[in-house]
Amino acid sequence: MCDIPQRIEIDITEEMSGIRLDLVLSAVLEDFSRSFIQKLFAQNGVIVNGSVCSEKKRKAEAGDKIQLQLPKPQPLEAEAEDIPLDIVYEDRDVLVVNKPAGMVVHPAAGNPSGTLVNALLYHCGENLSSINGVIRPGIVHRIDKDTSGLLMVAKNDKAHGSLSRQLAAHSITRRYRAIVYSNIKEDEGTIDAPIGRDPKNRLRNAVTDIHSKNAVTHYKVLERLGQFTLIEAVLETGRTHQIRVHMAYRKHPLLGDALYGPAKHKAADKLRVRRQMLHAAVLGFAHPVTQAYLEFESPLPEDFRQVLSLLGSESL
Repeated sequence: MCDIPQRIEIDITEEMSGIRLDLVLSAVLEDFSRSFIQKLFAQNGVIVNGSVCSEKKRKAEAGDKIQLQLPKPQPLEAEAEDIPLDIVYEDRDVLVVNKPAGMVVHPAAGNPSGTLVNALLYHCGENLSSINGVIRPGIVHRIDKDTSGLLMVAKNDKAHGSLSRQLAAHSITRRYRAIVYSNIKEDEGTIDAPIGRDPKNRLRNAVTDIHSKNAVTHYKVLERLGQFTLIEAVLETGRTHQIRVHMAYRKHPLLGDALYGPAKHKAADKLRVRRQMLHAAVLGFAHPVTQAYLEFESPLPEDFRQVLSLLGSESL
């Protein structure tokens, strides 16, 4: 059965204020498609401050209390779908794929199809690890729906076990490119701050000492771009939304991040950014069978490059 609760409660923060309500919900509920959110409005499933709201274009206001009444969860079965994959590397044990922004990694109640798993089932058939169950076959780690870049997939249980142990030992190389707000003064740094559920909003994560896990992100300035900074972020741990949470904690949220960044920013509005500017650029690991070190690099996607060009970047 789906593990999403039938009722979800959200408190609208200052960061979300002024944004269309359906866009806020799509940003916060990353496993739900926008069409699913819009159906909730049509089916009187969105309650704002105690009253049913059918206006999906209504602007969210700080302090609003949102309740979502979800349909009764149904059993999920991932089905193979003929969706193109950008495969960077593949052998009998492992596959590395370049995921586009906007693609969810695995099916969920509000997003049962069109995911990376659906595409993998079509491409690999039964040649995927079973450790994470029928909804997440082959999936060793995730990247967010609106994050682009490299992801490794296990094609059998032995490979899955090896890659999982490497993740636990922090021996896998994961380097990201990100555009963040404001000018970072120092050239490099480390954020060592535990991450857990945001006490004020259970659908967000935050730096907190309550029911949290240690999280470490290293970052380096690649280019200063006026009101923004291009950085490289290296994950030592892999908590949900880790880079997004850590950079927001340091007052440098990711450009385009509707969940952790500012709702309004004149310079950002002119860039017409549609997602958080985060790209999983480099992935390296020991092959689960041969133990040879493999490393792969993904070039910046076109939308990321366009934003850098508008900001006058000299690194393109």
